[in-house]
Amino acid sequence: MISLLALDSSTEALTLALSAPSERFFFEGEGGAKASAEILPQLQELLARAGLRGEQLDAIAFGRGPGAFTGLRTACAVAQGLALGWNKPVLAIDSLMLVAEDARLQAGSLAGPIWVLMDARMNEIYAGCYQWAGDRWQVLDAPALYSPEALKAHWQGQPPGAVCGSALQPFAEALALGGDLPAWPETRSRAAALASLAEQAWASGDKLDAAEAMPLYVRDKVALTTAERAAVAAAAQGAQA
Repeated sequence: MISLLALDSSTEALTLALSAPSERFFFEGEGGAKASAEILPQLQELLARAGLRGEQLDAIAFGRGPGAFTGLRTACAVAQGLALGWNKPVLAIDSLMLVAEDARLQAGSLAGPIWVLMDARMNEIYAGCYQWAGDRWQVLDAPALYSPEALKAHWQGQPPGAVCGSALQPFAEALALGGDLPAWPETRSRAAALASLAEQAWASGDKLDAAEAMPLYVRDKVALTTAERAAVAAAAQGAQA
């Protein structure tokens, strides 16, 4: 039986899960500024409840994003530190897929694709589309950052068949989501979904060396590289020719 420790602080919540041989152990609490101070004591408490030592774990999973910049860095750094200290591999979990998994667990089953829409603040939305394949998720539209207008345009010709996530309520009018659309605006248990995704990642062999663990940031870059500026200039000149 596997033993997996998983952590996610990509939102305003701190979510921890431990899949032990006998049962699962969860913690869900306030994240944000408190996450960095709470995460290690709460992880130690989960291990103590399960009667496990870090050396007995098979892997460390973390929510890689997209999400809050500081939260992603915190989860990644803690996962790397623990994995290096205990000589364990890392499992990088898609934080939007976590919300899709929670919706699946709430619904019991999902027949078609589901869009995850998370409030990214600044009138923007983290969004991605996923399809349950029977034993794991497939990514149909990779996580990206959208304005409401851009997301509506992206959906032209193929509107979503089901939606979930924290952006549903604040952006309902802007996205013109129908009232009869299957929707899960709130998660029931991020920790249970996190544990489930960590187990799926382990079963699929999605292991990384701790040094390869990286957060996923999807906000636009502030500046272009020299090569990118040259490419833009060349494209502009071509357009004028």
